[in-house]
Amino acid sequence: MPVKKSAAIVCVCVVLLSGCRTFDKTAGIKEYDTVDYTSESVAVTECERIERLLNSQLNTRALWRAVLLSNHIQDSSAAQKMLERCHQAVVDEYSESVLKEDWQNALRCYVSLQSCSYPELSKLPLSRTTLESCVINDAPGLKNETVPGSDRVSQYIRGTVTVYVDKGFKVERGMGIQDAMLGSGFFISHDGYIVTNHHVISAMVDPKYEGYARLYIKLADDPDTRIPAKVVGWDSVLDLALLKAEVDAPYVFSLGFSSDLDVGDKVYAIGSPLGLDRTLTSGVISAKDRRLFTEGVVFQIDAAVNSGNSGGPLIDASGKVQAIVFAGVENYQGLNFAIPVEYLRYELPVLYAGGERVHPWMCAYGKTERLPGANAKNEGVLVQYVMPGGSAALSGIQAGDVITAFDGIRVSSLEDLHRMFMQCLSETVVRVKVRHEDEKEEVVLVCLSSRPEQPGYEVYQTDLLEHSLLPLLGMELVRASTSKKLYSVSKVLKASAADELSFSESDTVQIVGVEFDATKSYIYVTVYTKRRKNGWLEMALALTAQLDSPYYF
Repeated sequence: MPVKKSAAIVCVCVVLLSGCRTFDKTAGIKEYDTVDYTSESVAVTECERIERLLNSQLNTRALWRAVLLSNHIQDSSAAQKMLERCHQAVVDEYSESVLKEDWQNALRCYVSLQSCSYPELSKLPLSRTTLESCVINDAPGLKNETVPGSDRVSQYIRGTVTVYVDKGFKVERGMGIQDAMLGSGFFISHDGYIVTNHHVISAMVDPKYEGYARLYIKLADDPDTRIPAKVVGWDSVLDLALLKAEVDAPYVFSLGFSSDLDVGDKVYAIGSPLGLDRTLTSGVISAKDRRLFTEGVVFQIDAAVNSGNSGGPLIDASGKVQAIVFAGVENYQGLNFAIPVEYLRYELPVLYAGGERVHPWMCAYGKTERLPGANAKNEGVLVQYVMPGGSAALSGIQAGDVITAFDGIRVSSLEDLHRMFMQCLSETVVRVKVRHEDEKEEVVLVCLSSRPEQPGYEVYQTDLLEHSLLPLLGMELVRASTSKKLYSVSKVLKASAADELSFSESDTVQIVGVEFDATKSYIYVTVYTKRRKNGWLEMALALTAQLDSPYYF
């Protein structure tokens, strides 16, 4: 269970790297449809674009663009008619979802209509509060389903399972050996719904995996019997998965509230390390804010866990699940990590709906805005970069703005914003409150997009190189010469890769080449540079950074 470090990685090389290819960045830039509201023909052009969205069943996105259009061109009859059409399309989708008892999608439509100030919202059959209750009641694990029994630890162990993925055989050194994946899981409902980690069952859902794979579970009371199971839903970002087995759970765990825990509190991990089922270890919460995911933070614990513990419950003294074990640092004892149970609460309705969980984002990059001083409070989320053509850009959000509220709820940090994203589906229209650099506040409409697997690569494909390097490496450039791809540094973000390498404003940078790894997870930028903090000595640098990080939102 190795840990992947999410922070940017920077490699420095002071010799000329002649193997990197040169490139022309402008050749691969996408042409996003931006709206020029000052044009006389904008209503017709935008209505045609909205019509295409309606034909593609992207009704909430069409409604969002129709509202933006009508806000700018209030006297246009074409814009008003299109707005009415979009309202009706979303209402129809809402009604159809209610009939199908698809509460998640019905809630998405309702929130979008509410955000867009639909005038007949009160006439809809179910309110937002009712829909939210339906979502909770429909999903397993969000109601207390604990089977009555004793409070002895042995009772808790009966609620855990060993997750076994049989991948057949693989050939190593000319010999066939069994290929399998072992993990842990725990029951959250009496009818056999089980929570585990995505990486334990990834072979079952990875479209790139071409081998053989079957999924089984083994009960703690009957470790010799393999019980077939299936994957209901999965989330590769938060490393969670929901399984279903046709079995009556001998014990069902209740989900706690990990916000009640603090550093130093006692916890217990139950799982099957190295296949040794029914293993319980104890420890304490070592830290609550480790940033190992691209969304949210995780717990660091010192309870002993090993390969096979992944997906097992981390419980408190009363037996309530407070986190899900997911990783440890190889060759180091006491450095293990668990996913807070609140994230599982947010995810369960989406996982229960089935398939892959796609996270939303606003196509922006930034950090928590904090006033100077040791005891200063967080002020919101500072927007440092906005992707051209993305949801934030079309909504009017600009670099330098501070996000202070999301869907009517105050936002004090980037972690707050990520938690709110976890409770939303993509293509939901929400109201976002921002404070501009002139201290004026404004509420804007944002239609959440689907977060790509590597947001940094999307940024690179979308924007000019001199701008895209701001979220990628932490420095923004301005052209100094078009013939030699020579730039001058115009901005450096604090604590970024560029800052760590002592780049500062007015330094000169010549781009030699840009490359990516095979999975588009890393970018490699080779440059010649003269830096003020290095005495203007010319040297070649190879800069490497991950294309995903917690700062994309």
